[in-house]
Amino acid sequence: MLSQSGPTATTSRLPIDIRRFAWINRLASDYTFDYARLSEFFAGNPAEPAAWREAIARVQRHQRPREAVADVVSAQQQRRHAPSEARTAAAQLRDPGTVAVVTGQQAGLLGGPLYTLLKALTAIKLAERVRQEHGVPAVAIFWIDAEDHDWDEVKAVGLLDADLNLHHPSLGNPAGAHEGPVASVALDESVTQTLAAVEAMLPATEFTADLLATLRGIYRPGVGMADAFGRWLESVLGPHGLIVFDAADRAAKPLVADLFAREIECAGDTARLAGESGAALRAGGYHAQVTPQESSVALFHLNGAREPIRYQDGRFHWGEESCSQPELMARARQTPDQFSPNVLLRPLVQDTLFPTVCYVAGPSELAYHGQLGRVYTAFGIPRPLVQQRASATLLDANAMRFLARHDFALESLRPQDEAALNQLLESQLPPIVDATLEDAARVVQERMEALAAAVPQIDSTLEAAARSTEGRMQDDLRKLRTKIIQACKRKDETLRRQFKHAQAQAFPGGHPQEREIGFIYFLNKYGPGLVDRLGDEMPLEMGHHWVISI
Repeated sequence: MLSQSGPTATTSRLPIDIRRFAWINRLASDYTFDYARLSEFFAGNPAEPAAWREAIARVQRHQRPREAVADVVSAQQQRRHAPSEARTAAAQLRDPGTVAVVTGQQAGLLGGPLYTLLKALTAIKLAERVRQEHGVPAVAIFWIDAEDHDWDEVKAVGLLDADLNLHHPSLGNPAGAHEGPVASVALDESVTQTLAAVEAMLPATEFTADLLATLRGIYRPGVGMADAFGRWLESVLGPHGLIVFDAADRAAKPLVADLFAREIECAGDTARLAGESGAALRAGGYHAQVTPQESSVALFHLNGAREPIRYQDGRFHWGEESCSQPELMARARQTPDQFSPNVLLRPLVQDTLFPTVCYVAGPSELAYHGQLGRVYTAFGIPRPLVQQRASATLLDANAMRFLARHDFALESLRPQDEAALNQLLESQLPPIVDATLEDAARVVQERMEALAAAVPQIDSTLEAAARSTEGRMQDDLRKLRTKIIQACKRKDETLRRQFKHAQAQAFPGGHPQEREIGFIYFLNKYGPGLVDRLGDEMPLEMGHHWVISI
């Protein structure tokens, strides 16, 4: 486990309204700022204490196999040698009064992007708030979506080197990659080379040696990709009480066998209900995250590969196989480990196993949940609240000072060109230069307009020549202005460097930092104390993106 020492520098933060960001969809912004428009699609507004009281009551009334679930979680923790704090939290799942704040993500290499850490921290902080404000036992759970099969999405991690150049060290393609669930893929020798590449790219700090030693102890040839992810996440956040759950665990499947059988029995209902809610969202001016086919079943069949199941002509089909409804229902109950939920059924599997009072979601997951209200009702499962995860950009002190000194909008750094820099440099021009150029352009226009009006008395063809001359003069003035700006650029290389420095951190490759850079980069830079600092500095209230300097 990494040392709990951390940075000693002070932390500063700057809130930004998410509605300023072009990449934030309308559903996500209205969910925070105009919830009434979306209330019919969700279980309650997480900004209202009454919604939490009602959600807690719903969850506590619902019967679920608490002891069996706790046994599965405990066995996972023993295999991974989870920290004692995580085991203590998991033991609380046996208590019929315990509720859970759940979040989740695919098993990204070395923990995945920064937003994975932000999701987990949001869940931890929300669980603490529930304990304090509602007086009920509450735990935070991270659901590893280990049955996802998109290897390309998880096999690489984004890092910045000492010069802030962006790199994506990546694993190779071990046996089973791209075919079966990520949980079935064991790391091969390429992981050793990948960690060597990570070491070469990461700027050396006082934390680097311990960080890499921990990663090399976890990410080894022969270890499962999802298992390594779980061990690493537990190493970082287990001491904070986070419960990590591997959703591909075969021992958990019998606990949701009836749910699988019900989906087969009512084939097409989940897709239809989600599709109808999606249509209602579109009618309200929003987007539907998924448009399922009517013949689809919200399950995959697992047999080495992960194959979608579809219903057609009275039979169920996957790959080259097919069977009747009674046969498939019997299979689901007898061998539930051969089945996996798709994106529509996964939340219901989660909330069958765990007493989920709230799910911490990213923007896409929020949209999915907006389509699932009637599906939850059909299955008789209490629906959780949905809280948007914390959102943040971590900058060093120099970049933060650049933004503050020039009152520079963070989002202006996203375009990978110099348009925003040119605007900033223009604002640095001495006022007399700008004013004089504007006066010159105005005087030229006035005098040439008067000349164009007078010359037709001499020769009617001269008016066009006069106006053409004005155009050239105005063009020359614009060129002169450009030359002045270029001279300012050459004179103020410091400002250019500051702009590039902030841009490389905030939008590496033109993408928001939290989606592009692995959180190991920040642990390497700030040490394990980063987790405590973010926990202290990031408010839970939705609607703001936080720019944080540590």
